[in-house]
Amino acid sequence: MQNSSLKILFVVSEMAPFAKTGGVGEFAGTLPFEIASQGWDVRIVLPKYKQISGDYTQCMEYICDYPVNLDWRKQTAIIRKVDFDNGTGNIPCYFIDNAYYFDRQQMYSNPDDAERFAFFCKAVLEMLPKINFVPDIIHCNDWETGPVCVLLRQQYKYIDFYKQIKTVFTIHNLQCQGNFPKDTLSLLNLGEEFYHPDSLEFYGNVNYMKAGIIYSDLITTVSPTYAKEIQTPEYGNGLDGIIRKRQADLFGIINGINYNVYNPQTDPYIYEKYDSNSLEKKYVNKIKFQQELGLEQNPEIPLIAMISYLTDEKGFDLIEESIEEIMQMNIQFVILGTGDPVYEDLICSIQQKYPSKMRAIIAYNMELAQKIFAASDIYLMPSKFEACGLNQMIALRYGSVPVVRATGGLADTVIPFDIQNCDGNGFIFKEHCRQSMLFTLKTAVELYKTYPAAWKQMVSKGMQLDFSWNASALQYIKLYYKLTEK
Repeated sequence: MQNSSLKILFVVSEMAPFAKTGGVGEFAGTLPFEIASQGWDVRIVLPKYKQISGDYTQCMEYICDYPVNLDWRKQTAIIRKVDFDNGTGNIPCYFIDNAYYFDRQQMYSNPDDAERFAFFCKAVLEMLPKINFVPDIIHCNDWETGPVCVLLRQQYKYIDFYKQIKTVFTIHNLQCQGNFPKDTLSLLNLGEEFYHPDSLEFYGNVNYMKAGIIYSDLITTVSPTYAKEIQTPEYGNGLDGIIRKRQADLFGIINGINYNVYNPQTDPYIYEKYDSNSLEKKYVNKIKFQQELGLEQNPEIPLIAMISYLTDEKGFDLIEESIEEIMQMNIQFVILGTGDPVYEDLICSIQQKYPSKMRAIIAYNMELAQKIFAASDIYLMPSKFEACGLNQMIALRYGSVPVVRATGGLADTVIPFDIQNCDGNGFIFKEHCRQSMLFTLKTAVELYKTYPAAWKQMVSKGMQLDFSWNASALQYIKLYYKLTEK
């Protein structure tokens, strides 16, 4: 079995570059292609949103259409297809088209999301015989696709076409669960027997995330530490008990980053291209960026960076509590992001108070973000929780040393630096509190100033680590084999 390829269908609510709001979109736009590069038959299906560019929609091929039953009504699913190449290979991407459900101003947070994604999940399963594709595994992602798992196991398993199909369900963010009223069961054509705590009932609602967790064959999440954390009340968001029951089927696999995009050797946005053997060019990026921002052009002053949503979840409560002490250090601080207006106002006021040390950029700007990664010496991520986290891996790739809280993927990717052995790639603090963050940040700043040779060695080692999607893909392939050999 290990020598044969499998057929995999990725079911996702978004995918880069078609439509992306977060980690699922990045995941779907990279991992399936890495798996397909191993010679597997991999396909992807997602809704055809209004947000998808005309450059893609005009290339879509009409495949078929058919009715989908939702309780007492029928809605038409139109299947369109694009063979898409992301630079590593070509994959068939199918789109479930229905203007009533997906021609919206926003992809999520619509009042009828229960119905929209019930339709999507049913349409996906009904699509398979029409395109003559029997996957060995359907790989579902987050709450929007959870109903696929329960429908396949409880309804479609009685049809020969579907009998051998297995499911993998990936939790990207357990906070967003898809909680809907009890009558949502009728949209899925499920009876009262599914409305109890060991099935889909969740504090008086029907929970789509729970459907994926309970009825999938295997569960994954986006880092080994997050897999442990979501089994605790602190991080489980009410589902920790159900997840603990399935811990034997739960696996944490760290996400990768796109090495075609995040590569200081080829990055078109940065001032000077470089690698771990030409770190002097990294410091050219720093000097030119300091000049662009109007900061003192001094390579000896450590430049600290954050690129983030400005929210409590990302640790801006700690920034608020400690910003005055941070600004007393001999550093420069750049923050790029948008979010809570309270924190937007805070960092703008700090820039006004410390114009020679602080820059607050209230924006989302990829070009500027790349420049910041390339220019900065220290990358700060004091997150309350971080299922995987990508920015710490991007920072390492660009030679910016991460200072992070030990949670989720941050704990799995950042190894505390040991000056005695020159081991490690960053700095970690455990408690989500001002004192822990400040102590660790000051330790990093002191090391930067006092031991430049050790710092350079740490930067070089961090840049050589493998956080590619290829490494993640190999772990998923092992899981797929494990599942199909049962």
